[in-house]
Amino acid sequence: MMRDIIIYTAAAFFEIFGCFAFWNYFKSDKSVHWLIPGVISLITFAFLLTKVQTEFAGRAYAIYGGIYIAASLAWFYWAENQTPDRWDMVGAAVCIIGALIILLMPR
Repeated sequence: MMRDIIIYTAAAFFEIFGCFAFWNYFKSDKSVHWLIPGVISLITFAFLLTKVQTEFAGRAYAIYGGIYIAASLAWFYWAENQTPDRWDMVGAAVCIIGALIILLMPR
C-alpha cells in the first residue's frame, strides 16, 4: 500500500508539472520550450499510473483523484506562492478520505 501511495504522489507531481508547463505556454505567454518538459512529464505520469497494484484502471483513477486534489493544493502553495483557504483544505480532506476508503477497504 505505501508503495502505491508513493506512486500516486509521484504521478500527481508529474501530471501537475506537465499541465503547469502547458498552462505557462498557453496562458502565461512563456516560451514554447515549456512544452517539451510538459509532454515528458505527462508521459511519465501516465506510465506511473500503470504501476499501482489494482486490477482496474477506473479504481486506480478514483484513488488517484483524491491524491491529485491534495497535491494540486500543495502545488498552489509551493509553486504559485498562494495559500489555500479553509474550504480548499476541507475539500481536499474529504477527497483524501474518499480515496483512502477506496484504497483500503477489503474487496
